[in-house]
Amino acid sequence: MALINPSILSADFSRLAEEARAVEGADWLHVDVMDNHFVPNLTLGVPVVESLSKATDTPLDLHLMIEDPDRWAPQYVEAGAGSVTFHAEAAAAPVRLAREIRAQGARASMALKPATPIEPYEDLLPELDMVLIMTVEPGFGGQAFLDIMLPKIRRTRELISRHGLQMWLQVDGGVSAATIERCAEAGADVFVAGSAVYGADDPAKAVRELREQAVAATPAGWGCAH
Repeated sequence: MALINPSILSADFSRLAEEARAVEGADWLHVDVMDNHFVPNLTLGVPVVESLSKATDTPLDLHLMIEDPDRWAPQYVEAGAGSVTFHAEAAAAPVRLAREIRAQGARASMALKPATPIEPYEDLLPELDMVLIMTVEPGFGGQAFLDIMLPKIRRTRELISRHGLQMWLQVDGGVSAATIERCAEAGADVFVAGSAVYGADDPAKAVRELREQAVAATPAGWGCAH
């Protein structure tokens, strides 16, 4: 199975509720939280996430591109997030944070910037529900996909398989009809798509087509379960 998570970062911020409903066939709604410190951009915070969670039945997949996620991540669970991703480069105590997120009833995920290798975090994988491999530098939507991340996706999938873990492998950045099959072939099973969905004439149709592409390209034995 492949999950498609449209990124609200590419939506019209003046009508977020409508934009969320436009992709209600999606598996999750990906919400990028940026603080203008960890990344050079500023987006939205806890109050907007809380309002968004009330405006859609699609579960929220929060991606925290912020400093001090150890302090802030639990507040996003309280605001309605079903999954919270913190960055390995920003978390002071990633295991403790993952356990706290899980204890509050959400899925815990860790993201890695392009230059951050997965291997040092191998022992942490059992504490997580998902790993996010960034396929662009975090901070802005609409960037070109970095093909050089494909080997890293494969290595991450191999580690997950080696440990027999039932966890998801997400990719975020430049995911489109032109790149999603390569990501699926490399081992990803959760795909964040921004402009590829919200830039389409029919966002819901774009979600369905991307999912079909990913499923068709997924090697036998891989792919997440809901």
